Amino acid sequence: MKLNDLPLALFLVAAFISFVFSVTLWFFVDKDTGLFVGLWVPSILALAAAIRRPR
Repeated sequence: MKLNDLPLALFLVAAFISFVFSVTLWFFVDKDTGLFVGLWVPSILALAAAIRRPR
């Protein structure tokens, strides 16, 4: 892995953790809370894409 790939990897890990947390909340706590946390996943991925966009 190159040093340039580290920020992307961190964003992907954050999105995956958010997804797993969302599914856990959906099934075990509250569906509305799980849905709210699930909305973080595309936001994290969009931020990663915006940061990595060539200038």
